[in-house]
Amino acid sequence: MIFRGKEVRKIRIQIPEKARYIIDTITAAGYEAYAVGGCVRDSVLGREPQDWDITTSARPEQVKALFPRTVDTGLQHGTVTVLLGRESFEVTTYRIDGKYEDSRHPREVFFTPSLKEDLKRRDLTVNAMAYNDRAGLVDLYGGMKDIEAGVIRCVGDPLQRFREDALRILRAIRFSAQLGYTIDGDTLEAIRRLAPDLRNISAERIQVELVKLVTSSHPEYLRIAYDTGVTNVFLPEFDRAMETPQNHPHHCYSVGEHILQSMREISPQKVLRLAMLFHDIGKPATLSKNEDGITHFHGHPQVSADMAVKILRRLKFDNDTIQMVRRLVLYHDYGNNAEPDQRIVRRAVNRIGEDAFPALFAVKRADILAQSSYQKKEKLERLESWERLYGQIIEEGQCVSLRTLAVTGSDLIEAGMRPGRELGDVLQQLLELVLDDPTLNTREYLLDQVKKRL
Repeated sequence: MIFRGKEVRKIRIQIPEKARYIIDTITAAGYEAYAVGGCVRDSVLGREPQDWDITTSARPEQVKALFPRTVDTGLQHGTVTVLLGRESFEVTTYRIDGKYEDSRHPREVFFTPSLKEDLKRRDLTVNAMAYNDRAGLVDLYGGMKDIEAGVIRCVGDPLQRFREDALRILRAIRFSAQLGYTIDGDTLEAIRRLAPDLRNISAERIQVELVKLVTSSHPEYLRIAYDTGVTNVFLPEFDRAMETPQNHPHHCYSVGEHILQSMREISPQKVLRLAMLFHDIGKPATLSKNEDGITHFHGHPQVSADMAVKILRRLKFDNDTIQMVRRLVLYHDYGNNAEPDQRIVRRAVNRIGEDAFPALFAVKRADILAQSSYQKKEKLERLESWERLYGQIIEEGQCVSLRTLAVTGSDLIEAGMRPGRELGDVLQQLLELVLDDPTLNTREYLLDQVKKRL
C-alpha cells in the first residue's frame, strides 16, 4: 500500500475496543482517524501502551458532535477528550505548529487536513507513526527503520525540533534509556549545541523526564546527559561527581560512575533510584587526600543528604519523596563496620525509621555491588547478617519504636503523671529499656517503673 509516496507497512496492532470505537465513529462520519505516537510505538515493540491517543482530520467541534460526553481539554491546540465509561481518550486534530517563542510552546497552531504534516511536527521518528486497521501502520519518517536499528532520531532537522521545544532534548535521552537505543549522531550533536536552552523549561517538566530516565532499564544513560552538557543545566552537582576520582581500595570508579553503576544495581522504584543518584553527591565537597594520595570523604552522608534535599526541592519534588530519599542517603553508610546483634539492629530501626529501614538493605547492597572487589564478599555477608537479624526482630514482634511500646502517654497520665515534656522524656526512657531488652516490653513492668519514679 502506498501513502502519499511512502510505503505503509502491513503490521497488525490490537487496538482496544473503546479506542477502535472512537476511530471507527470518526471514520464513519467521513473523516480520517488514527492511533498515534507512543501507543503505536509501544505496540510495535510488544509493550502494553498506557494511553491511546488519537489524531484526526476532524476539527474539535466536529469531534464533539460525534460523541455525547467530551471535555474541552485544549481546544486552542485541537484537543478534545472523549469519555467512554470510566475511560478517557485524547483526540487531537491534525495540526501544524506556529512559531515557538519560549522553547516549549507554539504561539499558535494551524489545523491541517494532512496526516503527513501532523506527523512531521513530532519529536522523534519512533513517536511519529500512526495506525488504524484500514490503512495499517503509517510510517512516513522512518520510525520502524530506527526501531529495527535501535536508534533515537529526530523527525527532520534536530536543531529545529529542539529549538521548538527544549524539553525534547531530555525526552530523546530518556527514550534512549528506556529502549536501550543509541542516539543518532546529528541528533546527539544538536543536543550538545542546544542543551543550555533547557534553562527555559520548568523544573516540574524536567523532574518528570529525570524520573523516567533514572527509573528506566538503563539509568546509566544519564552519562549521555553529562557528556552533552545537559546535566550541567539542571544538575551541576552530578557533573562535579563525574569529575571527582576515588583513589581508594574500596572503589574502582569515579564518584559519578559509581553513582551510575549503583543505580543499575537497584530495582527501578523512584525513591530507590533517586537515593542512589544522591547517596554520594556530597563527596566532591568532602574530598580530602592523605600523604599517600588516598582519597577520603569524611562526613559525606550528611552533606549528601543536605544536598539531596536542596536539589529535590529545586526540582519541585513532593515532600514525602524528599524526606524518604534524605533518610536513605543519610544512613546509607550506617553500621557498615559494625558486627550486628539484635540490640544494635533494634536501635538502628528506631533511629532510621520503621518505614525507611527495609529499603536501606537494597540501597546498601547496590552501593556495595558498585564498588571494587576489595572485601566485597565480607561486606555482603555483614549486610546479610543485618537483614537476617531484622527479619527475626519483625517475626518476633519486638518493639522498635514508641508506636509498639506496651504503654502510651495516656497510661502514664492515668498512673499519675502530668502531661508535658517530662511525660515524653519518661516514654523515651522506657523505650530505651525495651530497645536493650525486648522482654521488658510489658504493661505491668513499664508502669511499675513509672510508679517507682513517681
